[in-house]
Amino acid sequence: MAAVRVEAVLAAAEEQEAEKRRSIAVEKELELEYDLGNLLAVDRNPPPAAALRGAGPRREALLRALARDNTQLLVSRLWELPAERAGGAGGPLVAQLPEPAFRLPREKPPPKPRPPTRWEQFARLKGIRRKKKTSLVWDEQAKEWRRRWGYRRAGGDPSRAWLAEVPAGADPEEDQFARLRREKRERVARNELNRLRNLARAHRAGSAVPAAPLHPTGHQDRDELRRVARVARVSTASLGRFQPRLPKESAEPPSRSGGKKRRFEPLLGNLAAERSRQLEMLRDMGKKKPVLDITRAVNKQMRQEEAEAAAANKGKKQSKRGKRGRRQQRPG
Repeated sequence: MAAVRVEAVLAAAEEQEAEKRRSIAVEKELELEYDLGNLLAVDRNPPPAAALRGAGPRREALLRALARDNTQLLVSRLWELPAERAGGAGGPLVAQLPEPAFRLPREKPPPKPRPPTRWEQFARLKGIRRKKKTSLVWDEQAKEWRRRWGYRRAGGDPSRAWLAEVPAGADPEEDQFARLRREKRERVARNELNRLRNLARAHRAGSAVPAAPLHPTGHQDRDELRRVARVARVSTASLGRFQPRLPKESAEPPSRSGGKKRRFEPLLGNLAAERSRQLEMLRDMGKKKPVLDITRAVNKQMRQEEAEAAAANKGKKQSKRGKRGRRQQRPG
């Protein structure tokens, strides 16, 4: 009886060892495709179609076994990578993953690159490289380190100096302090004009429909000035919240999206809503007739007709004014 019990124990031990080996060793007809950089394994083997029909415990058990085998193969490949101990001999074992091979899709589109300014285009054309300068320089008059630009810069503001040198060939009776202040105002205005031009160029490049060209020489109409002011306002980090307002401008600062707040769905969570959204998209793609928004189409047509009527009335008024003016000029 004792010999039988020992044999039974040995048989049970051998069976348990064989079960452990079977759990580690997984056999597949087609080898899996691995992307260890993304911890991804692609199984090309077709699953048994008969076992996947319907919903029940048999199908769940098959899917669990399939996921477990593929995970085991992926983990076995990870153990083949070179590894090292993090933080010394007693630290955790860390594997060095290779570079990812698959490009995973993005949910949101990548941000568009900022269009280059006129100076950047000119510098690239001429091969001019930007040299980094230190922000602090030594001021000989104040005997301390000061900023190179801006408030309390080194050398001070020439327009606020107590002494101004008269340049050679200048009128000795001219007020040099007034000239320096006028030149400073012109520089500030020129820099602001260039900034608005860059913003308008970036706004036109980023929009799908090309905007009307701007004329920064005093020929803008009201809509162009309003658009330029809005683009300049939202160019700051606070979206114009702390910028001074114009006399007739609304108190609410404009937004980059034109007043419409963008809303994004969460990346993880509501799977039912995502499934219904994808199914709705597939149904729309499968329809023979295109999806038409009647309300939007009617509103667009009405706006177009009103714009044409306004343009026609404006042309008639201008023609009448011209005739009246010519009649008044003939007797004179």
